[in-house]
Amino acid sequence: MAILNNTFARSSLLMLLVGGVIMFGIVLSSFFLASSTNDYFNEVTRLRAVRTNSADLLLRVQAAETAQRGYLITREPAFLASFNEARDAIPDQLAKLERSGSAQSYVPVPIDELRQLIDQKIREMESTFERMNNDDLPGAVAIVRNDSGRQLMERLSNILSGIIGVMDTRLTQGIAELSQSSKSLQWVSVGGGFVILLVVGSAIAIVAQHVRELNRARREVEVLNTGLEERVSERTEDLIRANSEIQRYAYIVSHDLRAPLVNIMGFTSELETTMKDIQAYVLAEGMPSEDQVKQARFAVEEDLPEAISFIRSSTKKMDGLINAILKISRDGRRELKPEPIDLAEMLDLTAASINHQVVEAGGEIQIAVNAARGLISDRFSLEQVFGNLFDNAVKYRSKDKPLSLSVRAYPVGRTALRIEVADNGRGIAPEDHERVFELFRRSGLQDQTGEGIGLAHVRSLVRNLGGDITVTSTMGGGSTFVIRLPVDLSQYVRSDGP
Repeated sequence: MAILNNTFARSSLLMLLVGGVIMFGIVLSSFFLASSTNDYFNEVTRLRAVRTNSADLLLRVQAAETAQRGYLITREPAFLASFNEARDAIPDQLAKLERSGSAQSYVPVPIDELRQLIDQKIREMESTFERMNNDDLPGAVAIVRNDSGRQLMERLSNILSGIIGVMDTRLTQGIAELSQSSKSLQWVSVGGGFVILLVVGSAIAIVAQHVRELNRARREVEVLNTGLEERVSERTEDLIRANSEIQRYAYIVSHDLRAPLVNIMGFTSELETTMKDIQAYVLAEGMPSEDQVKQARFAVEEDLPEAISFIRSSTKKMDGLINAILKISRDGRRELKPEPIDLAEMLDLTAASINHQVVEAGGEIQIAVNAARGLISDRFSLEQVFGNLFDNAVKYRSKDKPLSLSVRAYPVGRTALRIEVADNGRGIAPEDHERVFELFRRSGLQDQTGEGIGLAHVRSLVRNLGGDITVTSTMGGGSTFVIRLPVDLSQYVRSDGP
């Protein structure tokens, strides 16, 4: 009995000690989680202030622009009052954004640039009012139609929308972190209660806790299995699509290579027939007959040169097709070398190489590059892309009008660049818009030399750079090739890799 009492006492003291340690751990965990929750809440509050002030500033500027347009159209004093109200509220709103932006370090807020852009936009709008007051409506409308005002508003909208987008993402993360912290605190408290029950000797609680852990593990396994099935499904779709492209490519290659081979085989048979006529003449006993002489002479002068010429032409065509396939294959395996590129300078140099042909055709080349940040890409690939597109514009120009070739480049978001190469040539039929990018495929009248590899080569190069190329065109209405590229190829190479 004494032994049992001592055992009970020791077990009780041990349980009390374990329970005290567990309670102390629960208190520390609760304090830590509560502190983390408070930190998350404060950060969310600061970020929300930046987001709210950015949205309010954008609304003020847009309200001022809307009031300006309304006044120019109707000359109602109410619109002028609305403009003045929005304009007067902008400095305070900008100051709020500056204060809230300086209170956090998650995203930089370019206050100086915003202030400069807003000042320029306000001056532009006020200049229209001055012209209106001087009864110069055409002058005011000309200012509104000027692209500079739209660019200022677009730049302001991009900056503020970018800040709002980043803030929304971070606020979503912050809310998720708050929710997770709250759940963690809840689980710590609930788990602590269960552990205390375990300490006082509740065997049922031990079993229940074990069952809960098994259920939780099972749910995690189910979630992992679901995610794995989705990834397997995605990879399967990618493989099916890649296999389909390979099959189509193999069909095109085999079809185009078979055509000259069939010609060679056909004219080889023709050579065999010709050789029979020649053999009949050469191996004739005695003097050949007049028919044998005529047939032999016709074979030597007509059939034999014609067959050799067609065989030589077919082998030359097959050699060109094989070289085209090897060229695209080599470019696909070439190691990309990302480097800073002055896109405007590259386009100018490429245009200079065809300028004499454009001038002879009475045409002109216009290049407008509006890249917010420098382009980092593979120089050799881009030179090949623009060289092919410019050469095609010259080759397939309309004979009845001067050639006009224009290039526009501008950013799309913060990570992409859009380049449009447009001409006024003879155009591409809508049903051939995708076909022209296939190997050995051409569109329209075949009055120019070529194997149909140029645009296929261009698409291969662009896709190697992490982008894509499409075309919009109508017969007789010219063509516009649209290229989308990542601004920084080094980031694409690191993220996607080989």
